[in-house]
Amino acid sequence: MRTLVALTLMLAAPSVERGYAPVNGLELYYEIHGNPARDGVPLVLLHGGGSTIETSFGKLIPLVSKARQVIAFEQQGHGHTADVDRPFSFEQSAEDAVMLLRHLHVAKADFLGYSNGGHIALEIALRHPEVVRSLVLESAFFSRDGTDPGFWQGFDHAKLDDMPLDLRKAYLATAPHPEQLPSFFAKSVQRMREFKGWTPAQIQTIRRPTLLIVGDRDIVRVEHAAQMRHLLPDARLAVLPGMDHLAMTDRAADVAPMLDEFLLRGVKASRDSRR
Repeated sequence: MRTLVALTLMLAAPSVERGYAPVNGLELYYEIHGNPARDGVPLVLLHGGGSTIETSFGKLIPLVSKARQVIAFEQQGHGHTADVDRPFSFEQSAEDAVMLLRHLHVAKADFLGYSNGGHIALEIALRHPEVVRSLVLESAFFSRDGTDPGFWQGFDHAKLDDMPLDLRKAYLATAPHPEQLPSFFAKSVQRMREFKGWTPAQIQTIRRPTLLIVGDRDIVRVEHAAQMRHLLPDARLAVLPGMDHLAMTDRAADVAPMLDEFLLRGVKASRDSRR
């Protein structure tokens, strides 16, 4: 009887595929969770800066992969993906993401980007709109004035000891070369020091259904998120009470229903209204 129950649970559980793809000089680590949805459009998850799939989305994936296929990958030098001799950049990560989808024979996807992953998602939408069906941007800003000046000043004198402990542990546990932690931290900081963002005119060209999610205590100012909501031609904004930047990854149970509603109904409604 126990064997039958265990077998039933195994068959009912969403499938997981893990692998490495040759992408732009990287061996890019990726995971595919769940099974293809009826419309065949997967959800691509883009993790935060200095993070991994698990630390950004470990609690969200089991919830959202029940009804759709979810693809997640770890950026250059992050998690299981070994670093190469080039800086970290949002532009390069966007190209890596699109190349991974081509490797996996995925023509179009929904994209969910958290924090710096949201900035990568914006870059994908601007560079390769043909692969984007919809966007979900969590705790992301499009310009430097989207957060307080103190946030940027913190990168001027950032030290390795300032790295959040959970991110440090995740790196050391997964990196192919954990001794590269100082270089990884320096590259992560430099990417933020060089952040230029995008102009309002650029944001206005993104014509894909977009869901913006921020916390009322986020590093992203709510006023900035509202400005982005008005700039984007087809956008919705959700402000979650009592939630700061890091809590986004912990409170997946709050985010998942909004995500499901947006992908199942909001995207369809936007598509139908354009017919």
